[in-house]
Amino acid sequence: MNHDIPSPIDLRQMDDAVAWADSALPKRPARPDFFAAMASAIRQSHINKPHILELGSGPGFLAEYLLSHVSPERYSALDFSPAMHQLAQARLADKAAQVEFIERSFKAEDWTQGLANFDYVVTLQAVHELRHKRHAPALFEQIRQVLNLQGSLLVCDHYAGHHAIGGQGMQNEALYMRVEEQYTALQHAGFSQIRPLLIRQGMVLHQAR
Repeated sequence: MNHDIPSPIDLRQMDDAVAWADSALPKRPARPDFFAAMASAIRQSHINKPHILELGSGPGFLAEYLLSHVSPERYSALDFSPAMHQLAQARLADKAAQVEFIERSFKAEDWTQGLANFDYVVTLQAVHELRHKRHAPALFEQIRQVLNLQGSLLVCDHYAGHHAIGGQGMQNEALYMRVEEQYTALQHAGFSQIRPLLIRQGMVLHQAR
């Protein structure tokens, strides 16, 4: 099936954004483990004051963690939802001044305009918002364009099917990729060094260079 899957909610609406934010941790209590794994990968690169772009930044959970544990020189938070940016600004409080909030959809062909030379692009539970897995390789290729030559992508999302370590994933195989499909999509986008950093509770985190 190659038809895009409609979203059951509209995250541009404040009620839906708040409901999503309130349910994120109860539904996936392993989320902080993925935050920590991303921060660890960034620290291990020994890049002082990295430039970070987050795609699908939502209500600011990951930004809050990385701003506290990595101390980036530049943090850009890209999301299509003004409601999510509003929630993130409230969550981050004084730290919000360190963040460039970009209201833009990574589904748009020109979302990369004006963005370049990031040390890291990070994204958590957002790639499936392309609404069909066939769009993922093109997104990953665009991400390569905004990374510097030594830059890395840290991409975490749900996977489809069952995994021996991470357990049961999602059922919709048009919307979600299997773990091996995620690896292949990154390869097709031109990343040559790809490794899984964490697989847990139906989600997988890949680092790709």
